[in-house]
Parts: sequence; structure tokens; C-alpha cells
Amino acid sequence: MTDHLQYVPVLVVGFFVALGLTPISRQLAMRLGVVAKPNNRTIHSGHMPLLGGLAIYIGFTLSLLIFSPPAYIAQFGAILAGAGFIAAIGALDDRYNLTIRTRFLAAAAAGAFVVLSGVRFELTGVALIDGGLTVFWIMALTNAVNFQDNMDGLSAGSSAIAALFFLLIALSQGQILVSLLAAAVLGSALGFLVYNFAPSSTFMGDMGALMLGFVLSVIAVKVEMIAPPFGAHWLVPLLVVWLPAFDINLVIWTRIGEGRSPGQAGRDHTSHRLMSLGLSHRRVLLILYATCTLFGLAGLTLVIAPSWGLALACVGLIAAQYGLMWRIRRLRQWPTKP
Repeated sequence: MTDHLQYVPVLVVGFFVALGLTPISRQLAMRLGVVAKPNNRTIHSGHMPLLGGLAIYIGFTLSLLIFSPPAYIAQFGAILAGAGFIAAIGALDDRYNLTIRTRFLAAAAAGAFVVLSGVRFELTGVALIDGGLTVFWIMALTNAVNFQDNMDGLSAGSSAIAALFFLLIALSQGQILVSLLAAAVLGSALGFLVYNFAPSSTFMGDMGALMLGFVLSVIAVKVEMIAPPFGAHWLVPLLVVWLPAFDINLVIWTRIGEGRSPGQAGRDHTSHRLMSLGLSHRRVLLILYATCTLFGLAGLTLVIAPSWGLALACVGLIAAQYGLMWRIRRLRQWPTKP
């Protein structure tokens, strides 16, 4: 099989393993009582199983173990170990409701492990600074994807879209390792999304959301663009994962501004604000998918044809997005319109 097609079996196996294991993970969650109970912040009316992340993790891991080339086994081993650790923390969180501090510290620890294996940003050339920035990035994005898991299909769908654009970018740059990682995320997320798209029959839980966020953050570090050292291409990884990055910033600064703890749950996410306008669940989901796709296309375009004009346009769009979300009145109760 030629190098540029190595991602195909990874994607296919990841998809079908996650697809096949999701119903099993659902039954296991119900038996073990690992469920999300309805409350005044949720839109589901019954107990929802939370172990969908197990199917995603197994699909992701198995596809890479079967098809990863021997040349990449050391880096894959470090990444899979970090993903396994953060998935285990997520599973404990689903069962015992760990604190936000624990989740952030766990993500930082997983990030530090990956950095020690040699995966880091190369921004300053100073190992300690670049390593610290990498750990912060991994910690932040891991939890950002988890923060975003507040609507059926949102984290799985946005993660799949981000993985698709990382895959296209990696293929355009001839990066086999990154393309395989992205394909594994894409396949496993899509396999789970079959059961998670609104209306959902199961949730991925923190196990799935933290794991997806961790792997996407590592992919963003690993992806390389053939471009000048200081250019518009540095925006590319952020654009590809823009929605979770935007949402966690919006939520944290909103809560701090209101004198609340950033870890205090609330209906102040991007999805909640759009629903407060009376939009249906599916319409909000499609709007957010479209947003992910728009920023992903911008990132891909910056790789193919770097342009400061496009980069500045993206910055302007980001500023407008923040302004729009701040102007939308935060949701106090669920709209009556379905």
C-alpha cells in the first residue's frame, strides 16, 4: 500500500470498531450505573449512559496498533499511553465526579509525558519554554473538548471535522504519522456519532471527550507546515480546533466576570446561547458544524497558500464571533420552542 493511502484502513477499522462497540458500552454503562442524570442544565429527560468513550478509545487504539508502521511505534506508544491515562481519568470522572482541578492536572501530566517523549512545539528553540507551552496547550485543549461536550453530537462531530482537516493538512505535507493519528480519531468519532447525533441514545462522557481533546491537541503539535519560520501558518492548528478553543475561553471569562468558579457548570456555552434564540437542537448543531468546517477550510487554505490577508480576516471573524456571543443574552431557562 502506498504511503498516502495508509490512513484508509486505520479510518475504516476505527469507524467499525467504534460503531460495533458503542451499543455494548451503552449496556455496560447502564449495568454499572455510569449514567448522566437529568437536571436543570440538561435537555435529556432520562438517565443516559456515559461510557461511549470506551468504544471511541478502543476503536482509536486498535486501529493504530494494527496498522501503525514499525518506524513510528515509539511515538505512537507514548501518545497511546497518554491517551489511555487521560481516558482512565475520564472514566473515573464519569463515575465519581472528579473536580475540575483534577482533570486539568491529569491533562497536564499526560502532556508532560508526551513532551518528554519528544513531542513539543518548536517556537523559541528553548526546550524548557517550548515544553511548557506544549503542556499548557495540551492541558487547555483536552479540557476544551470536554467543556464542549454539552449537546448531543457536538464533541464527536466537531472532533471528527477537526480530525478530517488535520488529515488533509498532513497528507498535503506528507506527514504519515499525523495522518494516521487523524484518521484514527476521524473513524472512531464518526463510528460513535452514529449513536450520538441528536437525538442521542448514548453519551461519550468525559472518558471520550478528554481522550479526543488530548489526541487532537497532540496532533496539532505534531502537524508541520512547510512555510517560513514566522508566518500566517502558525494560526493553522488553532483554526482547525477553533470551536472548542473559543468555547472554553467564552465560558471561563463569562464565569469569572460573574464572580463564579470557572469549574461551576452552567448554561453559558456557545450552544446554549444559540438555543436561547429559539433555534432547534439540530439547527444549532449544524450551525456549529458549519463553523468548524469554515475555520478548518481557512486553516487548510493557509497551508496551501499562506496569506496574511486571510489570517487577518480570520482574526476579524474571531473577534466578531466573540462580540456576537457576548451580545446574546445568556440562557436562563430552556426555550419552549422545540
